[in-house]
Amino acid sequence: MGRELDLAPYGPLRKSQSADSLNSISSVSNTFGQDFTLGQVEVSMDYDAASHTLHVAVLQGKDLLEREEGSFESCFMRVSLLPDEQIVGISRIQRNAYSIFFDEKFSLPLDPAALEEKSLRFSVFGIDEDERNVSTGLVELKLSVLDLPLQPFSGWLCLQDQNKAADAVGEILLSLSYLPTAERLTVVVVKAKNLIWTNEKTTADPFVKVYLLQDGRKMSKKKTAVKRDDPNPVFNEAMIFSVPAIVLQDLSLRVTVAESSSDGRGDNVGHVIIGPSASGMGTTHWNQMLATLRRPVSMWHPVRRN
Repeated sequence: MGRELDLAPYGPLRKSQSADSLNSISSVSNTFGQDFTLGQVEVSMDYDAASHTLHVAVLQGKDLLEREEGSFESCFMRVSLLPDEQIVGISRIQRNAYSIFFDEKFSLPLDPAALEEKSLRFSVFGIDEDERNVSTGLVELKLSVLDLPLQPFSGWLCLQDQNKAADAVGEILLSLSYLPTAERLTVVVVKAKNLIWTNEKTTADPFVKVYLLQDGRKMSKKKTAVKRDDPNPVFNEAMIFSVPAIVLQDLSLRVTVAESSSDGRGDNVGHVIIGPSASGMGTTHWNQMLATLRRPVSMWHPVRRN
């Protein structure tokens, strides 16, 4: 495919062949839909290696009950440790669900090895007129992607409808970095796992397409090599886009996992949207990249059905 790059701790990476930039605008004006967002919460966390303790702070929330159905005047948040569903903490009930300062802090003992296996789930519950607790949105964050023993994490997380979890058809590990001096955005497609093929196929040859979008319009496209008959493919391919800093907030990435076919019209398995107008891990990953310029930031993302 191309020359090898030493950009991340995943072994040798290969650079994609094309060198598209925002100056080579595609004539195809596809507009891709964004996932529906159910509000945002700001959280922070750090890990005390001496005492083996994870500290979690739920700072604030906004637009937490922005739903078409249901009417709630108050809400609360629950933090759980997965996969055990262990409750880390439950916030106080808040009456103003649209702009909230939680300022809640929770701690739990956690072995260092568990940081590689556990996830945190942040769930918001609305309280209806019959005083029933109704789940209004959640987000899950894998501790393994945060590197907490080395640096604390702080950021906004976008909540999603838990019913969308049924649409997941696998996961993909992506690394993002932006170099301001060179105005270069690097996307590393590291690997995918547990891919579910289309049309109940038992075997397929996956590859990944990465679209650079500006205001929903396709500006550039790159793709990986095809991996033969592998539901857990390792790609390790770096894709470099020329991106002026001034347009970063107008951009997003659409990462599509597809199946290769002999006629070149492979079926799309699913996709991931990453960017400031995305939701869930898509927004979190983008914001972390901007907060740590020049450093690669890696995160797993669920692949959603098209």
